[in-house]
Amino acid sequence: MRVLAVARFTVAEAVSRKLVLAGVLLSAAFVGLYALGFFFLYDRIAASEGPQGELVAATVLTVLGLFAVHFLGGLLALFLSVGAVSSDVDTGTLHAALARPLARWEHLLGRWLALAGIVVVYVVVMAGALLGIAGAVADYRAAAPLAGVALLVLEALLLVTLSLLGSTVLSTLANGVVVFSLFGLAWLGGVVEFVGDLVANPAMINLGIAVSLLIPSDAVWRGASYLLQPTAMSALLARDDAGLPFAGTATLAPTMLAWAIGYVLACLAGAFAAFSRRDL
Repeated sequence: MRVLAVARFTVAEAVSRKLVLAGVLLSAAFVGLYALGFFFLYDRIAASEGPQGELVAATVLTVLGLFAVHFLGGLLALFLSVGAVSSDVDTGTLHAALARPLARWEHLLGRWLALAGIVVVYVVVMAGALLGIAGAVADYRAAAPLAGVALLVLEALLLVTLSLLGSTVLSTLANGVVVFSLFGLAWLGGVVEFVGDLVANPAMINLGIAVSLLIPSDAVWRGASYLLQPTAMSALLARDDAGLPFAGTATLAPTMLAWAIGYVLACLAGAFAAFSRRDL
C-alpha cells in the first residue's frame, strides 16, 4: 500500500507540474499533423504509383511516424526519471518522505511504477493512434502489431529504469547528460550496424552489436519496427537486399531480447542497491 501511495504521489506531482498536460497537448498536435500529412502524401502517391509504390509509401510513412514515437517516448522516459531521486535529495523532499515509516525500497519502487506507467501508457496510445491512422487511410496491416508495441514498451521501461539508476548515483544534470548521450549512442550504433550489414563490413557490424550490448534501446526499437511493417514489405526488402536505415531488417534475436529484459532487471536491482547505500 505504501508503494502505491508513493506511485500516486509521483503521478500527482507530474500532473501538478504540467508535465502530463504538456505531453498530452503536444502529442495530440503531433497525431493531428501526422494524420493530415499521411492522408495527403499517401493520396498523392496512390494516384500516381502502382500497388507496390503504395505499399512502400504506407510503410515508410508509418515507420517514420513510429520512429518519432520511439524518439519522443525515449525523451519522455529520460526527462521524467532523470531527477527522480537526485532532485528529491537536493531539495530535501526525500528526508520528509523517509521520515515516515517508509523503506527506501518502497519509495524507489513506487517512483519506478509511476514513471514506468506514464511512459508505457504514452507509448501504447501513440503507437496505437498512428497504426490506426495508417490502417484507416492506407489499409495498413502490420505483421505483428501487439508484439511490436510490446517491444516499444520494453524499450520505454529500459530507458526509465536506466535513468532511475543514474538518478540514484549521479546529480540530476550529470545523469541527464549521461543517459541522453547513451540514448544517442545507441541510435548511432544501430546506424553503424545497418551500414556495416549493407556494405558487408564485419568490423562495423561488430561495433554496432557492441553498442547494442552497452545499451540495447535502438536494437529493441529495430526489432519492434520490423514487426510493425507489413509482411509483404519485409519480403520485398529481403528480395531486393535493401532496408530502411531507421528501421529493422530482421526480428529481434531471442538472445538480444533476453539481454534487454535482463538489462531492465539489472538496472532496477542496481538502483535499489545504490539507493540503499546512498548518503542522504
